[in-house]
Amino acid sequence: MTKPIVYHPIGIIRTPFDSPAGTPIQPPGGAESEGAVEIFPEYRAGLEDLEGFSHLILLYHCHLSGDFSLKVKPFLDDAEHGVFATRAPSRPNSIGLSVVRLIGVTDGELTIQEVDIINGAPLLDIKPYVPKFDVRPKARTGWLETRSHKTEATRDDGRFSR
Repeated sequence: MTKPIVYHPIGIIRTPFDSPAGTPIQPPGGAESEGAVEIFPEYRAGLEDLEGFSHLILLYHCHLSGDFSLKVKPFLDDAEHGVFATRAPSRPNSIGLSVVRLIGVTDGELTIQEVDIINGAPLLDIKPYVPKFDVRPKARTGWLETRSHKTEATRDDGRFSR
C-alpha cells in the first residue's frame, strides 16, 4: 500500500477572484489582474534573492475544485480528453500551476500580476521561472494544435475565463 503524501501550505494566495466563474483560465487571460501571496512567517527566509526574477511558478492546491473525472471536456474543445491531457483543476490531486509576474516582495508578501488563481488558494511551493530552462521551442501541444483558433478567443473584456 502506498503511504499518503502530506503537504503543508507555505502561504495563502489572495486574488480578486472568489469563485471559478470569471476567473481567467490561464495567466495571459489575467494579464491585468493583480494579487498577493502571503508567505507564512516560518518560510519567509526562503524569499531571499527572489526579487531578481520577473516571473515565478506557483504551485498551489485548487481548494474549490470538486470531484474529478478522468475524462473532461475542456473549454477549448467540444470533445472529451483525458484529464492529464488538459489543465482542468479537478483532478486526482488538485494541484495548480501558474506562471505569474512578480512585481515586488515586501515583508513576506509577494505582489503578483497575470493571475489566474482563485482567492484563498493554499500555496504549496514557489519556483523561479527561468526561460533558459523552462521554454521548449520545439514543444508540441497535442490536441490543442488543431484548436489554435480557439486559443486566440477571449471574452468581451479580453480575458479567457471559466
